[in-house]
Amino acid sequence: MAADNEISAIYYIQHHLQNLTFGRHPENGWSLASTSAEATEMGFWAIHLDTMGWSIAMGVLFLGLFHKAGRMATTGVPGGLQNAVEMVIEFIENLTRSTFHGKNPNIAPIALTLFMWILLMNTLKIIPVDYFPELFGRLGLEYMKIVPTTDVNATLGMALGVFCLIVYYSIKVKGAGGFAKELSLTPFNHWLLIPFNLILEIVGLIVKPISLALRLFGNMFAGEVIFILIALLPFWAIWVLDVPWAIFHILVVSLQAFIFTTLSIVYLSAAHEHH
Repeated sequence: MAADNEISAIYYIQHHLQNLTFGRHPENGWSLASTSAEATEMGFWAIHLDTMGWSIAMGVLFLGLFHKAGRMATTGVPGGLQNAVEMVIEFIENLTRSTFHGKNPNIAPIALTLFMWILLMNTLKIIPVDYFPELFGRLGLEYMKIVPTTDVNATLGMALGVFCLIVYYSIKVKGAGGFAKELSLTPFNHWLLIPFNLILEIVGLIVKPISLALRLFGNMFAGEVIFILIALLPFWAIWVLDVPWAIFHILVVSLQAFIFTTLSIVYLSAAHEHH
């Protein structure tokens, strides 16, 4: 009996950590993966439909809320939505001014987009872990992970987007030659040490998106695992532990969005600096 309970617990954890994967299987062709093994066999080009769907939905929600707030904006007594939007915009504006030292009107909108998008995706974690898997299970979908930031593909995708901006602005501001000189003559300004400098600078450049992606993914994935483990406990223990952990996770949700945004601004600021 204990072995059966252990097997069911392992299946429950694996089920809730499995993405809804669509891809080309060697035997089944284009289809949804019914097991994690099938998802692995689909290879690199398989798509996590739940990650894509929920991330796009949160992006649309962000645009919709801010568009609505812009249309309803008034110089008189503002409503609750306008107050919330103005607070976020003022927060990002102050953060950008204190962190970014170049001149680029696009940095604040980029920071606002990153912060709100990540915040909304992270906030989905507050929804009970069984709610959407059971709901979509009735519709015939075996798996459904609703928190995109618990998928390393999503966090790495955002981090690579920031990385592309870093390289783009580094070349745009400093020129291709200036960027090459920065990589080859930093930190030691001598031609004999160019190979050593290149190793240090290129590794440091590549580490930036990796650290951004893994930091966000690691914190959100660990929190998701704890929610799943709590859901395996007796009913009374769920309420004792789940509510405090959910309240604590509200801080984690906003903090991780803030850290990702702040580091992105810092990296973009460094890309605008002349050495």
